[in-house]
Amino acid sequence: MFQNITIGQYVPGKSWIYKLDPRMKIFLTIALVVILFLIPNIYIMLGALGGFILLFLTTRIPFFKMIRGLKPILFLMTFTFVLQTIYNQTGEILYTFHFNFGLYQLLMILGILFIYFFTKKYIPFKFLYFLLALISVFAVQLPYFQQFHFGSYTYRIYSDGLISASFIFLRVVLMIGLTSLLTFTTMNTDINNGFEALMSPLKIIKVPVSTISMMLSLTLRFIPTLIGETDKIMKAQASRGVDFQEGNLKQKVQQIVSLLVPMFVISFSKAEELANAMEVRGYIIGGKRTKLDKLSLGYRDYLAFAVFIALLAGVIVARIYL
Repeated sequence: MFQNITIGQYVPGKSWIYKLDPRMKIFLTIALVVILFLIPNIYIMLGALGGFILLFLTTRIPFFKMIRGLKPILFLMTFTFVLQTIYNQTGEILYTFHFNFGLYQLLMILGILFIYFFTKKYIPFKFLYFLLALISVFAVQLPYFQQFHFGSYTYRIYSDGLISASFIFLRVVLMIGLTSLLTFTTMNTDINNGFEALMSPLKIIKVPVSTISMMLSLTLRFIPTLIGETDKIMKAQASRGVDFQEGNLKQKVQQIVSLLVPMFVISFSKAEELANAMEVRGYIIGGKRTKLDKLSLGYRDYLAFAVFIALLAGVIVARIYL
């Protein structure tokens, strides 16, 4: 399951986005996320989604790399989408579901749950399998079986609820997509240098900019490493009979503890190795450091900034008049 986490992973490439100055990429990523919160309606958000797709296609990054980055939060986004359609009951009624709950429905739901919990570990696409089981639970409550009828309830989908749910869903997807593009196309050392350069004005008020940027860079650097180590530990424990997918609450707590203990040991060991390596290379906290590569803005950076200004102006105008 940890292979799906793609944050902090650099994907080598030679497209135009790789050649942008890291300071400009960091600034544009933050600024575009802010723009997402200024977008006033779903139509402009759909336009932003189309623009992101075109941007992503020009970077030549593997499509499934981005999709894997969305999988860990797909359940949360789906749950949020459903809640929005349930609780936002304004606008026009688009569709009305009439559900009946009786003996037949109860038996069928129990059967679906029984099949799901005993077969899910054999299914490769667990999230899609969960959605199929969830849809089946609702489908068997449609008014096809009237015998032994206990009661009924109605679920209505309203236009505003559907628009609001789609709006939030697209915003989260675009936020994750933009931040993933930054880590996919920028090496950790460049991210470190970019953050340090952008935060350099804070040195006036004695903020340890270099230390903060180094901490951020090391955090991004070791996320893929720790994920890989965690996956190795889980496979080693699985070979000894530990099943992280099954078990009651007590067993799951024991499984998590058995995973956390070696992870803490490995983390402290790698931290000590890193500290020794940095000390050998003469790194001093707060000391002045020189740069092997000096950052400079090129015509691509100015062009990207001009496009951002145009987008910002368009969103502000749309927010005022729409």
